[in-house]
Amino acid sequence: MVRLFLLLAWLCLLPWNATADDVDECLRCHGGDRDIMATADNPTPLRSVPRERYAQGVHGRMACRSCHVAIASLQPPHQPGKAEKLDCAACHQQRQQSGEAQVRRNIERYRQSFHARPNPDDPSIPNATCHECHDTHVFQLPADKRSPAYAAWRQTIPSLCGVCHDDQLERYNASIHGVALLQRNNFLAPTCTDCHTTHDITGSHIPAFLLDSPKSCGQACHPRNLASYLRFYHGQATQLGHTDAAKCFHCHDSHRILAVKDPASTVHPANRLKSCQKCHDGRKRPLATAGFASFTPHAQPDDAERHPQLWLVARLIRGLLWGVMIFFLTHSALWFYREWREGRDRPDAPAELPMRHVIRFSPVWRLAHLLFVLSVMALILTGMTLLDAHAPWAPLVARWLGGPHLLGSIHRAAALVMVSIFLFHLLLLLPRLVRDRRFAWFGPDSLLPNRQDLRDCRDMFLWFFGKGEKPRFDRWTYYEKFDYWAVFWGMALIGGSGAILAWPQVAGEHFEGWIFNVALLLHGEEAFLAVVFLFTIHFFNNHFRPEKLPPPEIVIFTGTQTLEALQRDHPAHIDRLKASGELERLTVPSPSPLRVRGAKVLGLLLILVGLGLLGLTLHGAVTAPRPALTIVTPLSLPETPDEKTKSMDRGV
Repeated sequence: MVRLFLLLAWLCLLPWNATADDVDECLRCHGGDRDIMATADNPTPLRSVPRERYAQGVHGRMACRSCHVAIASLQPPHQPGKAEKLDCAACHQQRQQSGEAQVRRNIERYRQSFHARPNPDDPSIPNATCHECHDTHVFQLPADKRSPAYAAWRQTIPSLCGVCHDDQLERYNASIHGVALLQRNNFLAPTCTDCHTTHDITGSHIPAFLLDSPKSCGQACHPRNLASYLRFYHGQATQLGHTDAAKCFHCHDSHRILAVKDPASTVHPANRLKSCQKCHDGRKRPLATAGFASFTPHAQPDDAERHPQLWLVARLIRGLLWGVMIFFLTHSALWFYREWREGRDRPDAPAELPMRHVIRFSPVWRLAHLLFVLSVMALILTGMTLLDAHAPWAPLVARWLGGPHLLGSIHRAAALVMVSIFLFHLLLLLPRLVRDRRFAWFGPDSLLPNRQDLRDCRDMFLWFFGKGEKPRFDRWTYYEKFDYWAVFWGMALIGGSGAILAWPQVAGEHFEGWIFNVALLLHGEEAFLAVVFLFTIHFFNNHFRPEKLPPPEIVIFTGTQTLEALQRDHPAHIDRLKASGELERLTVPSPSPLRVRGAKVLGLLLILVGLGLLGLTLHGAVTAPRPALTIVTPLSLPETPDEKTKSMDRGV
């Protein structure tokens, strides 16, 4: 019984079980409105703790000795010697009350932050402690984030941070953010913790901070600008982990952010070129030229009033994309259904030429086709990785290829190969056509479209619906001609826009900045059309039609095709060859089994790679972010009508 009494007495004397009377006793000296001296003989300043604010704070229910464990007596001077250091973390990590889990997470974040690192001037203390940011005696974060109390608390944050960061505070106070928050009472305006967070505070040079900083600006306040930033190279490279690509603060400054129309702003038209030249300085990157100053990094393709050139090109290129895909997807679906119903009704091969093949492509064209395919696939992989940088697979591919820098080098090297093959094709073909005066430019051996192609297309659709016979195609069909000439317009659109983006300093000397916006849009949209068309329509026409199954069709790899297949696909051409006696000259033995197997393996491999690239591209298109503008109701505090309108225009 005596032991139980002693135990209870001991528990009552524990610091954390102190009563409210202890608080009253402490506040007799410390409860003033301002710091006072202890005694005349001991002029040590006493910490002032306002009684009402202490009672309303998060620690208001605790006794003083719960934290000040070194105090042996309530009577001053309390204890001899230096008091033990206060440890907020030790207490909060042991408490299990509701809400403490978030506090414990904050403690872990703080310990990883710059504030927890040793102070350079005095390594025995950290850069900042809990009680330096949170006044532990009166701290109380208002629970209602729409209340005037919460808004007033936000106004105190800059001055609190500015105790240590006075230079940054001075710049912030002069910025559009600081003026809005502190002078115009727009409490939705960003403050220090909105950009730097509260506990995960790191240096602005840390990769994680650099890569996440655009989201800090865009997700809370500027969603449309974030979406446009992520569509341009700076944002795409940032999403792939490229820390050197320009972030918001590189252009707009970090703390002294001013309105675009402000003559002192770094993005004012008079200062914009100078801001661009901080990165595009002529050493590490080509020197920014005049066109850079009029480039609009946040241009919106749907804004016809502000960006008419971009709006017009967006409508034209998207009309082309949808028109081509709707027509040929319908064409392919009807074709598949018609061939499937006919059950592959193929004519028998002529008895006089069993297992004989006809030469269709020379070795030069086959090699050119293979190199062209490989370069195009490399361009698609590298280009779509950048264009779809938001997709989860894009950073993985970028790292696999050596990072954004090497990604761009591979892309440009593949483009050089593709353009070289295209020019080689023209240099080889055009002189031969010019010298051959007997060549009919719109004849059956020409790849130029003619009236017969229109008739063949009409008859093909009639055949689809069972209203006529299948057209008797000659050497080139209308859909093969479309494939061929698509390369030409692709070279003009993709190649031309790619050249502008690859040498912006040259384009900037001769064109206004909107040319970069148009080039970026054209390059991405036309590339997307090329990917989808190649790996759906082109693959279907050549590999996945019922008459072609099982894939692959290997004529482009072996150079020869069976007479049976040519008779089925190009009967008018075979008839002409027979009539002219050319068929016998072009007829060769079938390729060796080894050559056929090699061609099939290569064909299947390229088909699988192509379908994989198609899947990645479609996934990137489907998952592309769509910015949502949410109207924010301003805080219920006095503000001017102009500021109320501005605050409602900001998205969250």
